[in-house]
Amino acid sequence: MKLRFVIISAILLLISPHARAQTVKVYEDMSRAERLVFVGEQARRIAREMSGSDYQFTPDFERDIQRAVTQYAQRIANRDSAKTDLRVVLERGAVHAPVITAVFKANNVSPLIGLYIPWIESEYLNIQPADSSKAVGMFQFMPETGERLGLSREELLDVGKSADAAARYVSQSLNVFVDDPMKEALALLSYNRGAQRTKRDMKVLLNDQNKGCSICALTADRSKLDETYTSENTFYVPRFFAAAIIGENPQAFGLKTPPLSQQQ
Repeated sequence: MKLRFVIISAILLLISPHARAQTVKVYEDMSRAERLVFVGEQARRIAREMSGSDYQFTPDFERDIQRAVTQYAQRIANRDSAKTDLRVVLERGAVHAPVITAVFKANNVSPLIGLYIPWIESEYLNIQPADSSKAVGMFQFMPETGERLGLSREELLDVGKSADAAARYVSQSLNVFVDDPMKEALALLSYNRGAQRTKRDMKVLLNDQNKGCSICALTADRSKLDETYTSENTFYVPRFFAAAIIGENPQAFGLKTPPLSQQQ
């Protein structure tokens, strides 16, 4: 009897850490303080996986990410019925994730960048607008940008080819900001705003006090930039991190699906 008790106790010791690891508090049930801690930790983890280095976000920037996470989370199970259920968005992403991941790896760009740009650009819809001047495809390239990257309007609707163009476009921006410790975040902003305009913005806003988190400074001092930045570009990078937090931690949002980066 004593031997049986010892064996059972040993088994429980082996199982319990695993069981505890599987117990994840759902975002909806977290307090505001818990949400901020969760978002900050996950944003830094994702940044580390993208860049291989530690990002030091400001509290204000993490709050911008947290607000975007909350907005997205409200779309799970159609709690925000005006927009597509986020479960549908993730299902679309899972279909294309293997191709996107492979293409970005081949271009030596983090697959996480490739996976979550089309989330915020198109929610994984391969858009074919009737207006020939509008952005095309899942990665939402303007036709003239596609031409510069060697793709016709029709080729921009090929997910693999447009993913390759996106990876090359991001790689060019990474080279522009190679000396900045947050070059990946700046490359993401440049995907939406353009690298040269982003460089100009940095000259206006960065100083010795805020240059440690360049993307944080650009977001915090947005009122000093042009109207396009204020209305369109400001929350592009916080939304990217919010999408990645949900897509890489689906269990924390009550979703029974693997992280997008693990889709085969």
